[in-house]
Amino acid sequence: MQCIAIDDEPLALNLLEDFIRKVPFLHLVKRCNSAIEALQVLQETKVDLVFLDIQMPHLTGIQFMNSIQHSTMVIFTTAYDNYAVEGFDLDAVDYLLKPILFERFIKAVNKAHELHELKARSNSIPEDKDDFIFIKSDYKMLKISLKDILYLEGLKDYLKIYVENIPKPILTLQSLKMFEERLPSRDFIRVHRSFIVSLKKISFIHRNRVVIRNTEIPIGESYNEQFFKVVYKKNI
Repeated sequence: MQCIAIDDEPLALNLLEDFIRKVPFLHLVKRCNSAIEALQVLQETKVDLVFLDIQMPHLTGIQFMNSIQHSTMVIFTTAYDNYAVEGFDLDAVDYLLKPILFERFIKAVNKAHELHELKARSNSIPEDKDDFIFIKSDYKMLKISLKDILYLEGLKDYLKIYVENIPKPILTLQSLKMFEERLPSRDFIRVHRSFIVSLKKISFIHRNRVVIRNTEIPIGESYNEQFFKVVYKKNI
């Protein structure tokens, strides 16, 4: 995986570079002293994973993450634990507290590698209209047809999957990010940090909201541009 490390502290960058070079499936494209410098790198090079400090001058790690493509994975590296909830709300792969231990680093990058491999496999398999997934819920493995999914709502510790003709949502202990990688992009789109919707199930769009059946789902500011780009392609 192509990765970059962003931190305004040279010692922190040295440690990350040392850790990255010890992992066979990671390749350090560049180490950056600021988020602004990293934005230029992302414009010129394909990057799969970003190691990102939060408290930096001019552009914070949170602001940086809100400005990049959502397909780029991020692992936060910070000395402050008070950003953890916000970090996971933004779908960070992991949140590493300084001083970072190599054992903890390996756990985080393995998680990123699994997501990367899952995405690669999904892209190599032709999309099937009648495809399905198995969901672990309430000690059972439920088979769900993708064509029946209305939308998904991510909460702090679990996920709600709203399915046609099922009155209550299906609950599962998986992340919205994981499902974003598994669902076919032709039929599903992320509209908010907490919601993925089925394009086929949208009843109508009103201002900054998507309506599916009688449910209004907000379109997040950072997802607005990509969502309407997809919508306009399907416009007559």
